[in-house]
Amino acid sequence: MLAKAAEIQERVPNRENIRTFRISVNLLGDGFVEAVADQTLIDLARAQCHASRGAICGQALRVPIVEAKGQAAAIGRFGWKDQHASRPSFAGDAYLNEMGITNPLQRDEVTTLCNTVSEPNDTPGADGLADTDHFARFVRSTKAPPRDATLAAMPTAAKGAALFHRVGCAACHVPSLTTAPAGTTVNGGAFTVPDALGGKTIHPYSDFLLHNVGTGDGIVQNGGQSTRNKLRTPALWGMRTRDRIMHDGEGLNRNESILRHDGEANGVINNYINLSTTQKNQLIAFLNSL
Repeated sequence: MLAKAAEIQERVPNRENIRTFRISVNLLGDGFVEAVADQTLIDLARAQCHASRGAICGQALRVPIVEAKGQAAAIGRFGWKDQHASRPSFAGDAYLNEMGITNPLQRDEVTTLCNTVSEPNDTPGADGLADTDHFARFVRSTKAPPRDATLAAMPTAAKGAALFHRVGCAACHVPSLTTAPAGTTVNGGAFTVPDALGGKTIHPYSDFLLHNVGTGDGIVQNGGQSTRNKLRTPALWGMRTRDRIMHDGEGLNRNESILRHDGEANGVINNYINLSTTQKNQLIAFLNSL
């Protein structure tokens, strides 16, 4: 009996040497992020590269729209590797790979061991929508995290906001983006931007592009080898609610997380290091107001 148990025990092979911690990405306000036009992100990448003389060049990754049945692609913006551009595509991936639930967009099990149920597990109901569709609609309806008005009004936060731009953080943590006009068709024709999401200026403090800032995890998803050590710029809205920061949650405070940046951000971090202690505290006060 013991021998049989040992035979089926799961083991990680020695050849599997790429691993990392990951924290969940924030979903609030993602309906607005989905409604940002591809060209807006492409233009951001070009502007960064030009302004920094090639030091900071975000990668706009074109990925398949799963619900468009592979007939269309768009600029990725969801997931730590920008592996999805639409909320339904992201939902289908999350249901399968995080909860083990096959669905109309991801019909194949990761493993069939001990699998006794029919596929897909999640099927459309009487309204023609699967649970992944309802989940995508729910996320699209969430509000973007607002700033703390009291903290934002403090003089230290105002000075910190100016330093945030002066140091160069805003090159990637872009303060404002405007969504495509209402009525614009996106996601390969699978979604039309509604009035509630169209033509809105949002403040995510992200460019949603891939960058190598020295914290990459060596994992390739969509995009090939060029993305191995790149990660999506995390949105900073709602930062005041977080006590674990960056893709792996290994940043335990704001200063430590800033100093972990390297690679493309090397020049920006040198600017931060050269600030006085008072100025660093002002910049962090600004972050804590987001």
